[in-house]
Amino acid sequence: MSSIVPTPPEPALPALLSTVLPALTSLTTALGIPRTVLASDEEIEYAWRDLPRELRDIPAPLRGELVARMCVAVSTGLFDSAMNYIWNAAILQLRTKIRNFGLPIVAQILQSDFEEKHLLELQDSRLLELSLKLNLVNEDGFFFLDQCRDVRNNFSAAHPTIGTVNDREFTTFLNRCVRYALADASSPRGVDIGAFITAIKGARFNANQNGVWVQRLSETHDAQRQMLIVMVHGIYCDPNTSEPSRLNALDVCSALKNGFTADLRSDLVNKHSEYAAKGDEPRHTASLQFFEKLGLLTLLNESEQHAVFYRAIDRLWNVHNGANNFYNEPPFAERLLELSKQSAIPETTQEKFVQVVVCCIIGNGYGVCWAAVPSYEQLIRSFSPREVAMMIGLAATPATTLARRVSSHASCRQRFKQTLTLIDPASVPSSVKATYDFYMK
Repeated sequence: MSSIVPTPPEPALPALLSTVLPALTSLTTALGIPRTVLASDEEIEYAWRDLPRELRDIPAPLRGELVARMCVAVSTGLFDSAMNYIWNAAILQLRTKIRNFGLPIVAQILQSDFEEKHLLELQDSRLLELSLKLNLVNEDGFFFLDQCRDVRNNFSAAHPTIGTVNDREFTTFLNRCVRYALADASSPRGVDIGAFITAIKGARFNANQNGVWVQRLSETHDAQRQMLIVMVHGIYCDPNTSEPSRLNALDVCSALKNGFTADLRSDLVNKHSEYAAKGDEPRHTASLQFFEKLGLLTLLNESEQHAVFYRAIDRLWNVHNGANNFYNEPPFAERLLELSKQSAIPETTQEKFVQVVVCCIIGNGYGVCWAAVPSYEQLIRSFSPREVAMMIGLAATPATTLARRVSSHASCRQRFKQTLTLIDPASVPSSVKATYDFYMK
């Protein structure tokens, strides 16, 4: 049962009607200037009324001096000053998020020196661009904050203004600063790219070491995680990579695969296709294995899936027909079973798949590899109606290996009948029902 996160209470601000608003009239009268040089009482009242809802979304630790000054400026109708205060609060928070991300890691990403002085010297426009690059703000946030930057430069007290803003324009400005910069006090930490790659290429991970790196990648933002996973895929596919490094890569990716975004999956497929396009067979083969090990075969096209399944079926058949098959079959049968759980058997390999699995479970006249039977039984129970029809049809077609075994060996014929009991009779297509009934007599 999901719990509903309660909405934080709105700050209770004092009323202005009997305090500040009369004082503004008295002040302008004393100075001998029109009351209209300041925002009207109505504009101030509306801005003040909307203020608590926006303040509610600012985490308490971020409601500091600048937010307080903004509130005072709003209460007196100084919307230009209020915009400047809340903008500065937003900029300071973005700087804090970049610091928390890690200045050395920012330097790695930018491939240039980046220390505290560089952060402080960044113009607001560059700061927004960097925040977008680090995924500290999304594209919507960048767009609206960049608009706010332009408004602040031309309509706030930070510079000589070219006009004024009313209460609704100010509230929109405030809402965007809060929503895209101040509302989320959390700051994702960046991953030290050099240290991560060195670790992956180093000795075999223990459980604790793997857990640390998985946690670090989980806590960083999507863009950096995507970049690092694609790098790890490249390391796995490199023919010069050691087996411990490949296993490290698989461990990290396996722990994170459920969170792979659509963009990340697309990047991995694109990289895989690039190996094929370049004719880089070693990397392409390793990449196929990467997708297989992670259970991501469905991301590949039909020809790629055909190649993986065909190879697994062919290897099982060769082992079954080789020496010591009763000892060697289980791992090959288990691998084929695992593949079948990732994706439906490609139509181009279905007939070979059905014949090999059924031949293996009924044996060759000398016996059966009993250790592999549980895998074969699971495979057959999962047969589609089309595969069921193939199974029965192959047994009745004299030229096939399955038919020869069923007709030549009583033990094979008996085990074939037992194998048919694994199939729900309702799954037997009408086209082979008569043949099915014949074998079940």
